[in-house]
Amino acid sequence: MRLDPLRRLDAGVLNIAYYEAGPADGPAVMLMHGFPYDIHSYVDVAPMLAVQGCRVIVPYLRGYGPTAFRDGATPRSGEQAAVGADMMALMDALGLQRAVFAGYDWGGRAACVGAALWPERCNGLVCVNSYLIQDIAHAMAPMKPEREVPLWYQYYFQLERGRAGLAANRRDIAKILWRQWSPNWQFDDACFERTAVAHDNPDYVDVVIHSYRHRFGLADGDPQYAGLQHRLAALPIISVPAITLDGAGDGVVPATDGGASAAKFTRRRSHRVIPRAGHNLPQEAPEAFAAAVMEVMKG
Repeated sequence: MRLDPLRRLDAGVLNIAYYEAGPADGPAVMLMHGFPYDIHSYVDVAPMLAVQGCRVIVPYLRGYGPTAFRDGATPRSGEQAAVGADMMALMDALGLQRAVFAGYDWGGRAACVGAALWPERCNGLVCVNSYLIQDIAHAMAPMKPEREVPLWYQYYFQLERGRAGLAANRRDIAKILWRQWSPNWQFDDACFERTAVAHDNPDYVDVVIHSYRHRFGLADGDPQYAGLQHRLAALPIISVPAITLDGAGDGVVPATDGGASAAKFTRRRSHRVIPRAGHNLPQEAPEAFAAAVMEVMKG
């Protein structure tokens, strides 16, 4: 199954390709995907939510699939402020005043950014791996070695060798990461290829490389997001109801009890560990993810 047909809409600096399902007057949910995945992380979640009356919006992030920059001169930034601003620009273009923000990895970061900076637009947050706003000022502080090992790709991407490697081997790198990050997920070649074509976007390499360099403070941001980035540097609280999820089988971000980030959530927040699920939690455990969205949707 594919999430199609796609729609396209000019929104901010992008022409965003997105999938929509459910009634146009239903309560909205933004489902945001991560790296190195695409909208098919929600191939099962989207219809589950639509059948319960939700208006489901699943956009391709900048640098993925058919989403395209409207101006060739726009910096191909992958910084957290940019992906958060893109989500809000799409909501504006769709005429959506409020929605539940839900995501994992880059998409979870976009959801956290939106919830923190625009709480009046957010009915609730569902996020994998808790609070994902980056603390760039302290990004160079080392972690325990066993935590550093799974992040090899982030260090590889700091080098021009890594940029060249991603350009030449984007599918091989993605498949390695899928297997490392989700050791219990038995995806087949068709499942992988359905998503991997989204990485053929001509801006994919530039956006990905910038994202991983910017988060370590090793690349400048796009000046148009400087104000947002300054606000994010304060690690703002999230003041909307939230459910955070960890996959017990996540091979890149180990599951926790959520306690380390508890102070960042000032409204009702529930944290759950999903058995066997890996990093791509919506695709691996769609029932658990959809249930969390419906729970925050209903308040």
